[in-house]
Amino acid sequence: MMNRRKIFPILGAGLLMHPTGGLAISSPLNVVATTGMIADLIQNVGGSLLNVNSIMGPGVDPHSYRHTRSDILTMAKADAVFYHGLDLEVQMFDFFDQLSTKRKVRAITEGINKSKLLAYEDYENAYDPHIWMDPMIWAETINPLVDTLREIIPEKTDILTANAAAYRAQLNALDAYSKEVLSSVPSESAILVTAHDAFAYFGVAYGFEVTGVQGISTNSEAGLYRIGELVDMLVDRNVPAVFIESSVSDRNIHALIEGAAAKGHTVSLGGELFSDAMGPRGSYEGTYIGMIDHNVTTIAKALGGIVPERGWQNKLGLDT
Repeated sequence: MMNRRKIFPILGAGLLMHPTGGLAISSPLNVVATTGMIADLIQNVGGSLLNVNSIMGPGVDPHSYRHTRSDILTMAKADAVFYHGLDLEVQMFDFFDQLSTKRKVRAITEGINKSKLLAYEDYENAYDPHIWMDPMIWAETINPLVDTLREIIPEKTDILTANAAAYRAQLNALDAYSKEVLSSVPSESAILVTAHDAFAYFGVAYGFEVTGVQGISTNSEAGLYRIGELVDMLVDRNVPAVFIESSVSDRNIHALIEGAAAKGHTVSLGGELFSDAMGPRGSYEGTYIGMIDHNVTTIAKALGGIVPERGWQNKLGLDT
Protein backbone atom coordinates (compact mmCIF):
# COMPACT_ATOMS: atom_id res chain seq x y z
CA MET A 1 0.00 0.00 0.00
CA MET A 2 1.31 3.45 -0.88
CA ASN A 3 2.43 5.56 2.08
CA ARG A 4 -0.18 8.28 2.65
CA ARG A 5 2.54 10.72 3.68
CA LYS A 6 4.05 10.35 0.22
CA ILE A 7 0.68 10.72 -1.46
CA PHE A 8 -0.23 13.85 0.48
CA PRO A 9 2.93 15.93 0.98
CA ILE A 10 2.80 19.25 2.84
CA LEU A 11 2.25 22.48 0.94
CA GLY A 12 5.28 23.73 -0.94
CA ALA A 13 7.57 26.42 0.37
CA GLY A 14 6.24 28.96 -2.11
CA LEU A 15 2.89 29.20 -0.26
CA LEU A 16 2.08 30.91 3.04
CA MET A 17 -1.19 30.82 4.91
CA HIS A 18 -3.31 33.94 4.36
CA PRO A 19 -4.82 35.48 7.53
CA THR A 20 -8.33 34.91 6.17
CA GLY A 21 -7.70 31.25 5.53
CA GLY A 22 -6.50 31.54 1.95
CA LEU A 23 -2.95 31.45 0.65
CA ALA A 24 -0.65 34.40 0.16
CA ILE A 25 1.05 33.73 -3.17
CA SER A 26 4.75 34.19 -3.80
CA SER A 27 4.44 32.03 -6.95
CA PRO A 28 1.50 30.80 -9.07
CA LEU A 29 -0.81 28.21 -7.55
CA ASN A 30 -0.49 24.68 -8.89
CA VAL A 31 -3.91 23.57 -10.06
CA VAL A 32 -4.75 20.21 -11.62
CA ALA A 33 -7.77 19.39 -13.78
CA THR A 34 -8.91 16.02 -15.04
CA THR A 35 -9.85 17.00 -18.61
CA GLY A 36 -8.41 19.49 -21.04
CA MET A 37 -11.72 21.38 -21.18
CA ILE A 38 -11.61 22.03 -17.43
CA ALA A 39 -7.92 23.01 -17.56
CA ASP A 40 -8.64 25.51 -20.34
CA LEU A 41 -11.53 27.00 -18.35
CA ILE A 42 -9.37 27.37 -15.24
CA GLN A 43 -6.50 28.94 -17.19
CA ASN A 44 -8.80 31.52 -18.73
CA VAL A 45 -10.19 32.48 -15.33
CA GLY A 46 -6.95 32.28 -13.35
CA GLY A 47 -4.51 33.57 -15.95
CA SER A 48 -0.99 34.12 -14.62
CA LEU A 49 -2.11 33.45 -11.06
CA LEU A 50 -2.14 29.73 -11.78
CA ASN A 51 -0.05 26.91 -13.21
CA VAL A 52 -2.66 24.57 -14.66
CA ASN A 53 -2.15 20.97 -15.74
CA SER A 54 -4.60 18.37 -17.01
CA ILE A 55 -4.05 14.67 -16.47
CA MET A 56 -6.00 13.62 -19.57
CA GLY A 57 -4.63 14.71 -22.92
CA PRO A 58 -5.99 14.76 -26.49
CA GLY A 59 -7.83 11.63 -27.59
CA VAL A 60 -8.26 10.32 -24.03
CA ASP A 61 -11.68 8.96 -23.04
CA PRO A 62 -12.61 10.20 -19.54
CA HIS A 63 -15.40 7.64 -19.15
CA SER A 64 -12.93 4.79 -18.84
CA TYR A 65 -9.78 6.60 -17.69
CA ARG A 66 -8.00 5.15 -14.66
CA HIS A 67 -5.54 7.36 -12.83
CA THR A 68 -1.89 6.33 -12.81
CA ARG A 69 0.70 6.54 -10.05
CA SER A 70 2.02 9.66 -11.77
CA ASP A 71 -1.48 11.21 -11.70
CA ILE A 72 -1.76 10.48 -7.98
CA LEU A 73 1.51 12.24 -7.24
CA THR A 74 0.60 15.20 -9.46
CA MET A 75 -2.77 15.71 -7.78
CA ALA A 76 -1.37 15.18 -4.29
CA LYS A 77 1.11 18.02 -4.83
CA ALA A 78 -1.52 20.41 -6.22
CA ASP A 79 -3.05 23.30 -4.30
CA ALA A 80 -6.43 22.49 -5.83
CA VAL A 81 -7.89 19.75 -8.02
CA PHE A 82 -10.93 20.20 -10.24
CA TYR A 83 -12.85 17.38 -11.85
CA HIS A 84 -16.03 17.32 -13.91
CA GLY A 85 -18.47 15.24 -11.89
CA LEU A 86 -21.81 13.88 -13.11
CA ASP A 87 -20.13 10.45 -13.16
CA LEU A 88 -17.80 11.37 -16.03
CA GLU A 89 -14.59 10.30 -14.27
CA VAL A 90 -16.33 7.46 -12.47
CA GLN A 91 -13.14 5.39 -12.15
CA MET A 92 -11.53 8.13 -10.05
CA PHE A 93 -14.23 9.05 -7.53
CA ASP A 94 -12.87 6.99 -4.63
CA PHE A 95 -9.50 8.70 -4.99
CA PHE A 96 -11.13 12.15 -5.06
CA ASP A 97 -12.89 11.33 -1.79
CA GLN A 98 -9.57 10.43 -0.18
CA LEU A 99 -7.75 13.43 -1.62
CA SER A 100 -10.44 15.88 -0.45
CA THR A 101 -9.34 15.32 3.17
CA LYS A 102 -5.96 16.86 2.32
CA ARG A 103 -6.55 19.14 -0.64
CA LYS A 104 -9.28 21.36 -2.07
CA VAL A 105 -11.09 19.09 -4.53
CA ARG A 106 -14.15 20.33 -6.41
CA ALA A 107 -16.46 19.15 -9.16
CA ILE A 108 -17.04 22.04 -11.54
CA THR A 109 -20.63 20.93 -12.19
CA GLU A 110 -21.70 21.25 -8.55
CA GLY A 111 -23.22 24.70 -8.98
CA ILE A 112 -25.26 24.03 -12.11
CA ASN A 113 -29.03 24.19 -11.79
CA LYS A 114 -30.33 20.64 -12.25
CA SER A 115 -33.14 21.93 -14.46
CA LYS A 116 -30.53 22.66 -17.15
CA LEU A 117 -29.14 19.13 -17.12
CA LEU A 118 -30.39 16.27 -19.28
CA ALA A 119 -31.47 13.38 -17.07
CA TYR A 120 -31.00 9.72 -17.87
CA GLU A 121 -34.31 8.02 -18.57
CA ASP A 122 -33.45 4.82 -16.72
CA TYR A 123 -31.62 6.15 -13.65
CA GLU A 124 -32.77 8.45 -10.87
CA ASN A 125 -30.63 11.52 -10.10
CA ALA A 126 -28.22 10.74 -12.95
CA TYR A 127 -27.44 13.17 -15.74
CA ASP A 128 -25.68 13.36 -19.09
CA PRO A 129 -22.23 14.77 -18.25
CA HIS A 130 -21.41 16.29 -21.66
CA ILE A 131 -22.43 19.85 -20.73
CA TRP A 132 -19.44 21.40 -22.56
CA MET A 133 -21.28 20.80 -25.84
CA ASP A 134 -23.42 23.85 -25.04
CA PRO A 135 -21.23 26.93 -24.38
CA MET A 136 -24.01 28.60 -22.38
CA ILE A 137 -24.27 25.69 -19.95
CA TRP A 138 -20.48 25.44 -19.83
CA ALA A 139 -20.44 29.11 -18.81
CA GLU A 140 -22.45 28.12 -15.73
CA THR A 141 -19.27 26.55 -14.31
CA ILE A 142 -17.45 29.90 -14.21
CA ASN A 143 -18.97 31.39 -11.04
CA PRO A 144 -18.47 28.25 -8.90
CA LEU A 145 -14.87 28.09 -10.15
CA VAL A 146 -14.26 31.73 -9.20
CA ASP A 147 -15.80 31.11 -5.77
CA THR A 148 -13.44 28.20 -5.15
CA LEU A 149 -10.35 30.11 -6.27
CA ARG A 150 -11.37 33.07 -4.11
CA GLU A 151 -11.32 30.77 -1.08
CA ILE A 152 -7.64 30.09 -1.77
CA ILE A 153 -6.53 33.52 -2.96
CA PRO A 154 -9.11 36.05 -1.69
CA GLU A 155 -6.78 38.97 -2.32
CA LYS A 156 -6.97 38.24 -6.08
CA THR A 157 -10.76 38.46 -6.30
CA ASP A 158 -10.75 41.49 -8.61
CA ILE A 159 -8.48 39.77 -11.13
CA LEU A 160 -10.47 36.55 -11.07
CA THR A 161 -13.75 38.43 -11.51
CA ALA A 162 -12.44 40.45 -14.45
CA ASN A 163 -10.98 37.39 -16.17
CA ALA A 164 -14.23 35.50 -15.66
CA ALA A 165 -16.28 38.30 -17.21
CA ALA A 166 -13.97 38.47 -20.23
CA TYR A 167 -14.14 34.73 -20.79
CA ARG A 168 -17.91 34.67 -20.39
CA ALA A 169 -18.12 37.30 -23.14
CA GLN A 170 -16.07 35.04 -25.42
CA LEU A 171 -18.42 32.13 -24.77
CA ASN A 172 -21.41 34.34 -25.56
CA ALA A 173 -19.81 35.27 -28.88
CA LEU A 174 -19.01 31.62 -29.62
CA ASP A 175 -22.63 30.69 -28.99
CA ALA A 176 -23.81 33.46 -31.32
CA TYR A 177 -21.52 32.17 -34.10
CA SER A 178 -22.74 28.61 -33.52
CA LYS A 179 -26.38 29.66 -33.83
CA GLU A 180 -25.66 31.61 -37.00
CA VAL A 181 -23.86 28.90 -38.97
CA LEU A 182 -25.93 25.97 -37.70
CA SER A 183 -29.16 27.74 -38.63
CA SER A 184 -27.92 27.73 -42.24
CA VAL A 185 -28.17 23.92 -42.34
CA PRO A 186 -31.37 22.84 -44.17
CA SER A 187 -33.89 21.64 -41.58
CA GLU A 188 -34.21 18.21 -43.19
CA SER A 189 -30.44 17.72 -42.83
CA ALA A 190 -30.19 18.82 -39.19
CA ILE A 191 -29.51 15.26 -38.03
CA LEU A 192 -26.22 14.60 -36.25
CA VAL A 193 -25.05 10.98 -36.16
CA THR A 194 -21.88 10.32 -34.15
CA ALA A 195 -20.00 7.46 -32.53
CA HIS A 196 -21.56 7.91 -29.07
CA ASP A 197 -24.22 10.04 -27.41
CA ALA A 198 -22.02 12.99 -26.46
CA PHE A 199 -23.92 15.71 -28.36
CA ALA A 200 -27.36 15.83 -26.73
CA TYR A 201 -26.75 19.28 -25.21
CA PHE A 202 -25.59 20.48 -28.63
CA GLY A 203 -28.85 19.19 -30.13
CA VAL A 204 -31.03 20.97 -27.58
CA ALA A 205 -29.09 24.23 -27.90
CA TYR A 206 -29.07 24.38 -31.71
CA GLY A 207 -32.16 22.47 -32.81
CA PHE A 208 -30.52 19.29 -34.11
CA GLU A 209 -31.74 15.75 -33.85
CA VAL A 210 -28.83 13.85 -32.35
CA THR A 211 -28.12 10.15 -32.15
CA GLY A 212 -25.05 8.09 -31.34
CA VAL A 213 -24.17 4.52 -32.21
CA GLN A 214 -23.10 3.89 -28.61
CA GLY A 215 -24.74 5.25 -25.49
CA ILE A 216 -23.68 8.22 -23.35
CA SER A 217 -20.81 6.21 -21.91
CA THR A 218 -18.27 4.83 -24.35
CA ASN A 219 -18.17 1.71 -22.17
CA SER A 220 -21.47 0.64 -23.74
CA GLU A 221 -21.34 -1.49 -26.87
CA ALA A 222 -23.38 -1.18 -30.03
CA GLY A 223 -24.96 -4.42 -31.29
CA LEU A 224 -25.80 -5.44 -34.82
CA TYR A 225 -29.44 -4.50 -34.26
CA ARG A 226 -28.46 -0.95 -33.34
CA ILE A 227 -26.23 -0.67 -36.41
CA GLY A 228 -29.03 -1.95 -38.65
CA GLU A 229 -31.54 0.42 -37.08
CA LEU A 230 -29.33 3.43 -37.76
CA VAL A 231 -28.56 2.31 -41.32
CA ASP A 232 -32.29 2.21 -42.04
CA MET A 233 -32.67 5.72 -40.60
CA LEU A 234 -29.82 7.07 -42.74
CA VAL A 235 -31.40 5.61 -45.87
CA ASP A 236 -35.02 6.52 -45.09
CA ARG A 237 -34.21 10.13 -44.18
CA ASN A 238 -31.47 10.67 -46.77
CA VAL A 239 -28.90 11.73 -44.18
CA PRO A 240 -25.89 13.12 -46.08
CA ALA A 241 -23.07 12.64 -43.54
CA VAL A 242 -22.02 10.97 -40.30
CA PHE A 243 -19.14 11.84 -37.98
CA ILE A 244 -16.33 10.06 -36.17
CA GLU A 245 -14.93 11.27 -32.83
CA SER A 246 -11.33 11.82 -31.81
CA SER A 247 -11.60 9.81 -28.58
CA VAL A 248 -13.82 6.93 -29.79
CA SER A 249 -13.17 4.10 -32.24
CA ASP A 250 -14.39 4.85 -35.77
CA ARG A 251 -15.34 1.22 -36.43
CA ASN A 252 -19.11 1.65 -35.93
CA ILE A 253 -19.32 4.80 -38.04
CA HIS A 254 -17.63 3.06 -40.97
CA ALA A 255 -20.09 0.18 -40.51
CA LEU A 256 -22.94 2.68 -40.95
CA ILE A 257 -21.43 4.07 -44.14
CA GLU A 258 -20.93 0.58 -45.57
CA GLY A 259 -24.42 -0.53 -44.52
CA ALA A 260 -26.04 2.48 -46.19
CA ALA A 261 -24.00 1.91 -49.36
CA ALA A 262 -25.25 -1.69 -49.49
CA LYS A 263 -28.77 -0.26 -49.63
CA GLY A 264 -27.92 2.21 -52.39
CA HIS A 265 -27.50 5.34 -50.27
CA THR A 266 -24.21 7.24 -50.17
CA VAL A 267 -23.32 8.67 -46.78
CA SER A 268 -20.14 10.69 -46.55
CA LEU A 269 -17.78 10.91 -43.60
CA GLY A 270 -18.47 14.46 -42.48
CA GLY A 271 -15.28 14.76 -40.47
CA GLU A 272 -13.82 14.12 -37.06
CA LEU A 273 -15.40 15.82 -34.05
CA PHE A 274 -13.93 16.48 -30.64
CA SER A 275 -16.30 14.97 -28.09
CA ASP A 276 -14.70 13.93 -24.80
CA ALA A 277 -11.31 15.55 -25.40
CA MET A 278 -9.99 18.63 -27.18
CA GLY A 279 -7.52 18.82 -30.04
CA PRO A 280 -3.70 18.70 -29.84
CA ARG A 281 -2.10 20.72 -27.08
CA GLY A 282 -0.77 24.04 -28.29
CA SER A 283 -3.19 24.22 -31.22
CA TYR A 284 -6.30 26.37 -31.57
CA GLU A 285 -8.39 23.19 -31.55
CA GLY A 286 -6.63 22.35 -28.29
CA THR A 287 -8.61 25.10 -26.56
CA TYR A 288 -12.26 24.87 -25.58
CA ILE A 289 -13.27 27.67 -27.93
CA GLY A 290 -11.27 26.10 -30.77
CA MET A 291 -12.81 22.70 -30.04
CA ILE A 292 -16.37 24.02 -30.31
CA ASP A 293 -15.54 26.22 -33.31
CA HIS A 294 -14.13 23.13 -35.06
CA ASN A 295 -17.15 20.99 -34.22
CA VAL A 296 -19.74 23.58 -35.21
CA THR A 297 -17.98 24.51 -38.44
CA THR A 298 -17.37 20.87 -39.42
CA ILE A 299 -20.97 19.83 -38.73
CA ALA A 300 -22.54 22.78 -40.53
CA LYS A 301 -20.30 22.41 -43.58
CA ALA A 302 -20.88 18.64 -43.95
CA LEU A 303 -24.66 18.96 -43.60
CA GLY A 304 -25.08 21.71 -46.18
CA GLY A 305 -24.68 24.88 -44.13
CA ILE A 306 -22.76 28.04 -44.98
CA VAL A 307 -19.56 28.46 -43.00
CA PRO A 308 -16.31 30.46 -43.16
CA GLU A 309 -13.50 28.27 -44.45
CA ARG A 310 -11.42 28.50 -41.27
CA GLY A 311 -14.21 28.93 -38.77
CA TRP A 312 -15.29 31.66 -36.42
CA GLN A 313 -11.86 33.17 -35.67
CA ASN A 314 -10.20 32.15 -38.95
CA LYS A 315 -7.88 29.84 -37.02
CA LEU A 316 -9.06 26.31 -37.83
CA GLY A 317 -6.39 24.07 -39.30
CA LEU A 318 -3.58 26.59 -38.97
CA ASP A 319 -1.58 24.27 -36.70
CA THR A 320 -1.81 21.20 -38.94
